[in-house]
Amino acid sequence: MGQEKIESLSVDKMARDLSAFAIDRTDLKELLSLIPADSNLNMTTIEYELQLLKILSVGWALSFFMPQTDKSKGLLTRIFWENIREISGNISTLTQTTTGKFVDYFGILKERLNTYLEALQKTPETSQNPAVIIGPVFASACFSDNNPAVILTGTKMFALTLGAVKDYLNAVKIDDIKLN
Repeated sequence: MGQEKIESLSVDKMARDLSAFAIDRTDLKELLSLIPADSNLNMTTIEYELQLLKILSVGWALSFFMPQTDKSKGLLTRIFWENIREISGNISTLTQTTTGKFVDYFGILKERLNTYLEALQKTPETSQNPAVIIGPVFASACFSDNNPAVILTGTKMFALTLGAVKDYLNAVKIDDIKLN
């Protein structure tokens, strides 16, 4: 098996790619389709929470898979979250325009992040496999505590997103010379 060519990208391009991936709904729709139709679950809530979880999981993946010594890690992470803040602002504006009610989407992301972090901190023995905590916390956020299908859906979203970002980071390198 030959070695694959690693693509050189600017930090900005990587952040844009990761932001686009974070809000892409393709895998989200696939996971939702696996939940039994007769489950009497609030699919709108699950879909909403899955999107939040996916965005947060991309951010976590940057922390998990980029070495602390990588001088681009901080910049990439900052630009990624700036992009997400901008996207969140657009979602908030659209929501206000269509419903007449202000929703701080980025604030909701931060709240949900804190919820997941609190649960992870309460059980530090799971630090090697945080997915065992993420699934149940996701189900709780969906008002579906202890529902195996919802727990599995959250666990899968977390694991698949981490894996996809890890694969992406392994396939590219940061080229400090490129501006775009």
